[in-house]
Amino acid sequence: MASLGSVLVLILEGVGQTVGIRTGTEEPRYVVAERIGDVEIRRYAPRIAAETMVTGPEVEARNEGFRRVAGYIFGANSGGQGVAMTAPVAQTAASQTIAMTAPVAQAAGPGGAWRVQFFMPAKYTLATLPTPNNPAVRMVQLPAQDFAVLRFTGSRDARAVAAKSRALSATLQDSRWRATGEPAAWFYDPPWTVPFLRRNEVAAPIQPAPT
Repeated sequence: MASLGSVLVLILEGVGQTVGIRTGTEEPRYVVAERIGDVEIRRYAPRIAAETMVTGPEVEARNEGFRRVAGYIFGANSGGQGVAMTAPVAQTAASQTIAMTAPVAQAAGPGGAWRVQFFMPAKYTLATLPTPNNPAVRMVQLPAQDFAVLRFTGSRDARAVAAKSRALSATLQDSRWRATGEPAAWFYDPPWTVPFLRRNEVAAPIQPAPT
């Protein structure tokens, strides 16, 4: 029942305004190959993402994209089975709802469009994941890839993300790495997390600079 996802969002927005819920959340696998000041060079394994494209202002697009893809993991899929909600949030092992992972990724696309992704738990393949009910959501296989990643806390509005993206780009200019695309924003915590506890990141795909 996809409506359970909406119920969850409403409950948490109403009563969980001060702290986040990230303990035990699975993340895509990576290794840190190098550190350049505050920037980590990470090597990510292949992974699967549920993604959607949204047009509009950055934060509004992020929120709409989150709702679409969260609907998928909360049961708006070919399995059709939701999760019984309790306080705290619980998930039954037999459900068709996909476990939440972190981070949520957002990147700009052409014409003011934004790609919003949730990364799927590592135990799944494209063949074993249920099909999204929403045609605006699709499953994509992502290859192994290197990223330069800058972590920050606090605000994650458009101005903060832009400032951290500039800082990341400046660090790479004096390194042996070059960005191969625009930085994406990664968000690990729900919006009601107190700002100083948030884990936010900007991440740029990279390759070694020509010698």
